[in-house]
Amino acid sequence: QGMRLEVTPAARRLIVTEGYDPEYGARPLRRAIQRLIENPLSSELLRGAFSEGDTIVVDADGESMRFKKS
Repeated sequence: QGMRLEVTPAARRLIVTEGYDPEYGARPLRRAIQRLIENPLSSELLRGAFSEGDTIVVDADGESMRFKKS
């Protein structure tokens, strides 16, 4: 859709923290990305928060993600 996604270091740390399990290693990582970024970002896109050509910055906000235009 002509949008860019930038992920801050804090957001990356949250993804790694939520996506790693000592027993399973990084296997839960895909689910963490889906839960923390894909699902909430899809909702934001559907409500029209971002437009073609926008750069979306993903940042950690506690235990969830915050999305904003850059």
